[in-house]
Amino acid sequence: MDRPGGHPLWRRLGSSVWPPAVEADRPGGLLGFTTTAVLVGMLTGLMAASFRWALDRVSEARDTLVSWAHGDPALGLVVVVVVCALATATAAALVHRVEPHAEGSGIPRVEAVVEGRTRPGSPLILPVKYVGGLLAIGAGLALGREGPSVQMGGNIGIILSRLTRRGSHDLRILVAAGAAAGLATAFNAPLAGGVFVLEELVKRFDPRTTVATLLASGAGFASAHLFLGDTTELFRTAPMGQPRLAHAGVVFVVGLLAGLAGVGYNAMIMSSLRYADASRVPREVRAGLIGAGVGLVAFLAPGLVGGGDGLTQQALLAEGGVLTVLGILAARLVLGVVSYAAATPGGLFAPMLVVGSHLGLLVGLLGQQLVPQWTPEPAALALIGTAAFFTASVRAPITGLVLTTELTGVTSQLPPMLGACAIAMLVATLLRSEPIYDALTTRATHASRQNVAEGA
Repeated sequence: MDRPGGHPLWRRLGSSVWPPAVEADRPGGLLGFTTTAVLVGMLTGLMAASFRWALDRVSEARDTLVSWAHGDPALGLVVVVVVCALATATAAALVHRVEPHAEGSGIPRVEAVVEGRTRPGSPLILPVKYVGGLLAIGAGLALGREGPSVQMGGNIGIILSRLTRRGSHDLRILVAAGAAAGLATAFNAPLAGGVFVLEELVKRFDPRTTVATLLASGAGFASAHLFLGDTTELFRTAPMGQPRLAHAGVVFVVGLLAGLAGVGYNAMIMSSLRYADASRVPREVRAGLIGAGVGLVAFLAPGLVGGGDGLTQQALLAEGGVLTVLGILAARLVLGVVSYAAATPGGLFAPMLVVGSHLGLLVGLLGQQLVPQWTPEPAALALIGTAAFFTASVRAPITGLVLTTELTGVTSQLPPMLGACAIAMLVATLLRSEPIYDALTTRATHASRQNVAEGA
């Protein structure tokens, strides 16, 4: 069993309250197994829905604080910076001192467990991920809610598999099922949740895994619906025409740029983590400094901070001029990389949507000025750029296509999206860029082994 950050309380509790898994990995009992998977999905849906609701309230409180601060700029700036710094430092302290495996997105950690490369984590991941995610993302760090939702869902899968005395084979499947339900709830995208887990985490479509994953994803979406009420697509889009062959050249440019940007983004993320790992500055201090910087940005430009759903929405409505879109693109690239280096809970999906949509929108706006007869609507290119950039970074094109379609309800752009994703994936592959979650999984596995060694 993993040592959860060396926490003394957990060591005293020991295994007496944490029943071990049955060693047998027999694949029988499909009905009971799928029932457990549905329960994992339902509990994950309720948990992720409450996290999403709470994060919205915390973000509203941050916006209210910034609005108040503008009434007294001198004092207000200090208050905003201090509050954001303290919240980020507290989130980092929870991770560093209570449960190190709650750091970052959480998806790489789940992938490592599903692949059997590391041991299942402790139940402490749930509260640390939940509270730490609210503090970090609520403070304005450019991180997404989907990473914490996925890891918390995977942890619920671990807990239920232990309680029902499942073998390690079924445990790993239930972890994947919980992850699917977490992603489905975070983005109102049940199909994308299942597809992402099967394509990226599990990398196989055997019947037992597929049934459990899809059932959990659907159950999570349904239970979240009971908590949040009626939900529709997360984003609206500006009107888009039907794709035409004349647009192929500009779509190719979007795919090419998305591929290059995805390679650069992955390299920046990993470089920032290597720098942070080598730094002698205490993690809480480093996170506090990052939080202070984000607080300054929040005071000056409140719309730039946080998960970025509002920015993605603006891009899909084709709002903003060339300079504005370029500024947002540059700012969010930097904020995303710096925020992830804070080592607090928070995901990469939502920030990727912001970057990809604005990259596509930028090409659309420039194309409308230079070659309008060959350029589709900028909103359409924003949608295409979202899927292409995600594909270049994660190397999961099917998930990119399905997720983008579910988020917007737009199906007419699937052909050009498919082409742009193919080009982006080709570029990233030729440049030998390691998929971001593969690189992060290797790092998470190494960190897990270090924790175990230190505990020994």
